[in-house]
Amino acid sequence: MYGMIMRVRKEDAMAHNQFARRFLVLGVPGAVIAQQRAGEPRREKEMKEEEISPTEDLMREHGVLKRALLVYGECLRRLESKEDLPPQVVAGTANLVRRFIEDYHEKLEEEYLFPRFRKAAKLVDLVDVLYAQHKAGRRLTDQILQAAKSGSFAREETARINLVQHMRLFIRMYEPHEAREDTVLFPAFREIVSPNEYDALGEEFEKREHKLFGQEGFHKIVDEVAGFEKAVGIYDLAQFTPRL
Repeated sequence: MYGMIMRVRKEDAMAHNQFARRFLVLGVPGAVIAQQRAGEPRREKEMKEEEISPTEDLMREHGVLKRALLVYGECLRRLESKEDLPPQVVAGTANLVRRFIEDYHEKLEEEYLFPRFRKAAKLVDLVDVLYAQHKAGRRLTDQILQAAKSGSFAREETARINLVQHMRLFIRMYEPHEAREDTVLFPAFREIVSPNEYDALGEEFEKREHKLFGQEGFHKIVDEVAGFEKAVGIYDLAQFTPRL
């Protein structure tokens, strides 16, 4: 019995010394990691890299739309005050809206979200309005692109007034549009799909994005809209801080 107790104590001492050496080598954070590895294994989910959920993906794309609307807002200010406005900024921003928002982001909503809400008989009236606004937005973008490509707004008063009207209508519609989706539609979406389906859609959205825009697609789009912000002088965030 005495020999058994001594062996147990010896094993405990060896384990303690081993942990102490790892503590000194790794430091406190490393020791914590070592202790975690010595205990229960981490869950497989925690070991995997965290993935972006479908609604989070859609909401960050709304961030791109919001920044495009800010560019439009500055373009409007310049048009109304008859300041210089490079046509390529208007055309480039409208083209980004067409490619990334209308032909990609809105298509995801129309193919994967709207049908599921209709099938679940939930928020159908809201979905109908959102879909109608998608179509209206594309008509407005057609008008903005046409005016920007021709450059007529820089020469003709009527063309400038029309461009101002179309951009103003676009901003007025999409500000409440994206806000309603972020606060009502997207939170409710998780309630009408299973966890497995929700996760699968996140992967599907990511595949679609990479197929259309490349592996760094979202980040490239963010850089693109940032370029338009710089072109009209609204990129520096500090300029919007009020001096009280």
